[in-house]
Amino acid sequence: MDATTLERVNTWLNGMYDEATKDEIKRLQKENPTELSESFYKNLEFGTGGLRGIMGVGTNRMNKYTVGMATQGFANYMKQQLSGEISVAIAYDSRNNSRFFAETTANVFAANGIKVYLFESLRPTPELSFAIRHLKCQGGVVCTASHNPKE
Repeated sequence: MDATTLERVNTWLNGMYDEATKDEIKRLQKENPTELSESFYKNLEFGTGGLRGIMGVGTNRMNKYTVGMATQGFANYMKQQLSGEISVAIAYDSRNNSRFFAETTANVFAANGIKVYLFESLRPTPELSFAIRHLKCQGGVVCTASHNPKE
């Protein structure tokens, strides 16, 4: 494991991360160091298909921390570029953890003083597009894994 990866692992082990996450990192250290390295060797990248990756612990996995960091980046951008009240609409589908990630996203936006419209149940992406325009939101997020494997 290179120094940067080891530094990321130690940040998560010694930082303000939940105990279940820390326990999983410790398990991977003992049982699957290759998987641990793959989970932390880089930061998950936001591309044209959004934030995509395997679910699990680490900077290179989909989890509440990486979703939260991406959301914070979006919130920072909107607050820098826009004035007045900012609002976002958030939708999710039936895929693994979609509701959880939508709630995580909503909480980060709300903590930044951004008004959130979170759908109460499953919605297709086109309905989010409609909601953004109808509610006059400045942004929107859909939590889906439509093109990803189940992992």
